[in-house]
Formats: sequence, structure tokens, C-alpha cells
Amino acid sequence: MEAITEFYPLLSTPKNVVITMHQKPDGDALGSTLGLSRFLCKLGFKTTVISPTNWANFLNWLPGCKDVIDYETNLSLSEKLVSEADYLFCLDFNVFSRTKNLAGLLEKSKAVKILIDHHEEPQKAAFQYGISNTHKSSTAEMVYDFIADAGYAALIDLDIATCLYTGIMTDTGSFRFPSTKASVHQVITHFKQLGLQHTAIHERIYDSFRETRLRFLGNALLNRMEVLYQYNAAIMVVPRSDLIHFNTQTGDTEGLVNYMLALDGIKFAAIVIDREENARKWSFRSKGKFDVNKFARAHFNGGGHKNAAGGLSTEPLDEAVKQFKTVLKAYESELSEPYEY
Repeated sequence: MEAITEFYPLLSTPKNVVITMHQKPDGDALGSTLGLSRFLCKLGFKTTVISPTNWANFLNWLPGCKDVIDYETNLSLSEKLVSEADYLFCLDFNVFSRTKNLAGLLEKSKAVKILIDHHEEPQKAAFQYGISNTHKSSTAEMVYDFIADAGYAALIDLDIATCLYTGIMTDTGSFRFPSTKASVHQVITHFKQLGLQHTAIHERIYDSFRETRLRFLGNALLNRMEVLYQYNAAIMVVPRSDLIHFNTQTGDTEGLVNYMLALDGIKFAAIVIDREENARKWSFRSKGKFDVNKFARAHFNGGGHKNAAGGLSTEPLDEAVKQFKTVLKAYESELSEPYEY
């Protein structure tokens, strides 16, 4: 994989572009792809954003979101667009398996593939150009860097800023995670100078719950959370019956795992959701030095960042929880160490 800087000269020759992201895209995935798409359009590129799956309704307001193609409901069109693409930008994922059923189509594509991502252990051989920087707060911040470093910062308008701000804000936990370096605030300063109204964005993301989502959250905290003080850890186990009872939609479980880190002394939080017939989905979060990326890769077929990762279990829900508690014992001494900021 050649450095992303080697791609900069190619920006002067507009071509057909497809931009894609990981399945069940979050604010960073959608924000970064939409921001990049609007930038490339300004340079004369013909761009299409394809999502492997649907996404949360609270992201539908993003500029350009109405034009995003859901691969699962537009198979033929997606295949045609990918086959005609000269460039394929892959954002907020670094292995094709993270794009679910879209993976095979992307792997077979003859388009030049460009990676922009901040997760660990990228599939570098699959991309012709790219950048992988685990120290960056978000892929949206990296898209900003891509635009600015290529010499086009002046083309960033309010719509692009809105998309990228959404990605940065959501992936930094509203700027409280350790990844919020000075560079992040410098980017936000630029956006504010363009006239960005940050309060409206926060309200659209965090103050637009349906009643059933709020009741689902309350039930999860009251009835599905177990605090394991001997390990400074907590786990939330969400059965499929809850998803059905509360009529959950894509995005309703997003951020749920973070509530457990609000408990005094808890350094490691995990949530397992019985979402699919053949797999249970895990999300892991931590504070301080405990590395959930390594934990997820070692035990739950997953990965991500040091303090935020995901995984899968193919065992039934009760067996998956039993495995987690068994594995957790090996980390008792590490989790009992004094917390360091």
C-alpha cells in the first residue's frame, strides 16, 4: 500500500468514485464518507456512497444521506456502480469482512482501492493507496487531513464541516475520549469559523430518541446489567426477546455499553446482544491502560481500538456469557491495578 500522499496528484483528474464504509455505519462512518463525497464532487468527480447495510434513523439528516445506497436493498445497482468505479475509497474499516455481504464485491473490484482508517491491523495488501493511523480520533478527522494536506482546505464548506464534525464528535464521545488531541480542537475551530452550529448537531444525534428506545435503555440498565466488582468490570446481556419487545431499530443499542463505565471504579465494560441466529455481537469499552482490542482479538473474533472494540460469539447467549466470565479471570490482576489517566 502506497502512502496516501501519492494519491494527491490524481485528484486533479476527476473520475468515477464509489465510497463505502463498515456495516451498520455509525456517525463516523457516515459522516466521513459523506464529507469526502461532497469534497470530491467539488473537484468534478462523480461519486456514489454505498453502505453495506442500513443505518440509524438519527443520522438521516446528514447532508447527502438521502442519496446513500443501501447495498442490501439495491444489489444490482450497487454491483453496477462498483464495476464502473475507477476509484474505491474504503473508510472507517480496514478489512473487507467488516462490510458483511458487500465484502466479496469489493474484493473482486478492479478499481484502485484507497484506505482511510484509524483501526488496528489493516489489510494493507488489499489497497493500492492509503493511510492507517490509530492515533487519530476518527476517520472523519483523517478525511479533514486528507483534504487539507492535499491543498484543498478552502473547499471545505458548511455541509462538509457538518458531516465531518458529526464523525469526530461521535467517535470522541463528545470530545471526552483520550483520542481528543489538540489537532481535533483545531479542526473544530475551522468548522466554527465556517458557521457550524454544533448544538443542533448534538440534539439531532442525542435528543431524538423514540419512546421505545428510552424504555429499552431503562430495562437494560435495570434488568440486564451485572457489576463484577472483583474485576472492576461490568457486563450487560441483552436477549433477543428484549429487541423484539421494545421494537428496537438500527442504532438503538449504540452507546449502551458506555453507561457502565460511568460506575465508580469500573474500568472494563462489555455488552453482548443476541442479535442474529448464528452470532452474538459483543462491544467492549475500557478506561485507562486495559486494551480491549487485544482482548477482543484473543477471545471473541474481533478487534478495534485500545479502549473500544467489538467481537462475535457463535455459541448460544448463555454459553457466550459463561465464556466471557471464564476468560475474565485471567485479567483479574491487570484490572485491579490502580487506574491511571
